[in-house]
Formats: sequence, structure tokens, C-alpha cells
Amino acid sequence: MPAAPMKRGSNAALTREIPNLHGVVIGVALVSSEPVLNDNLVVATLLCDDDHRVLSDEHMVFFNQLSEPTMSVAQVTQAAGGDLEQIEVDLDDVPAGVHRIVVVAYLNEGMGHRRTFGQLRTARIRVLNLDGGAELVSSENLAPALSQETGLILGELYRHEGGWKFKVVGQGYPDGITGIAADHGIGL
Repeated sequence: MPAAPMKRGSNAALTREIPNLHGVVIGVALVSSEPVLNDNLVVATLLCDDDHRVLSDEHMVFFNQLSEPTMSVAQVTQAAGGDLEQIEVDLDDVPAGVHRIVVVAYLNEGMGHRRTFGQLRTARIRVLNLDGGAELVSSENLAPALSQETGLILGELYRHEGGWKFKVVGQGYPDGITGIAADHGIGL
């Protein structure tokens, strides 16, 4: 049974509610009626310290780097269940220096046409239990609140009191990956 949709800014105490939770799959669904937009959507996962700064270039997981060095966070090569992308996280093996695992989406800046996330029909993030695939949390559809953005923080897993929580963020960026990179200490 799917989880009730969480609103922007809501969080869930994953490991407090499921003490034996050792791994999750984060699924991202982004849908537009425009094929050009769909073909230029990029999902990336940023492994950050407590100040929201990416630990290093090796701590960004995306189509060109499918895992971080310890392989505790890896992009799934074939997403399932209607997700555009899926990220597998082994919660027990995430390096101690990683406090936040931030999932973002952006439009490839090489596009010749002016496209924005305002053209999305669907923008959702969800968390599944790695063991069995049960949906634990799912966001509301974030697309209706988007207009001129070309970058978006969908959600984040973060450490809290010895466990893990998940937060639906839904923060858009009109300057795409450039704005996301600036806020997370990534040099482009």
C-alpha cells in the first residue's frame, strides 16, 4: 500500500519507525509531455557534511559517476516502478562524514530550447525499503508549484540522533545546477 503523500518541508523518522531498516531505494519521478524536456532531465545525489557541503567531487552520484567511493550510495542502472531514476543507499555503510544525502534534479544546460520545470506534470520523490521494496514515504506532486526553475532539490536523507530521517524539500532554482552547486560547495 503506497504511503500517504508528504508535503514540502515534511519529514519522517525512518529508522526510528523501522529499527531494522538497513537500506533504502530513493525513487524520483519526473514527467513532462515534452520529449525534449524528458530527454534532458538529470538526477544527481550529493553526499554532504552537516553544513550541506559536498565532501568531494567523488561524493556526487549521477549518470557519469554511478556510485561514491565506498559504494554505499549508488544509482540503479534500471529504474523500476515508474521512477525516472533510483538511488540505492546502504544506510549502515554510509561514511561517517556524510550527514546528508541530497537528491537533486536539473535540466542539462546544453539544451538549445528554453525549457523549465514549470513544464513538468509530475515531480515526486519516494523512499522504498531496500528489503522487499515496500514504499515508506512519498512526496506530494511538487510540479504544480514550479514555474521558471531549471534545478530542484527534491529531498534528503539525513542523520538524526543516531538514525536516519527523510525530508521532502521541493526547493527550486532558476539557475539550475549552477545554483545548486553554489549552495553545496561544488565547483563547476
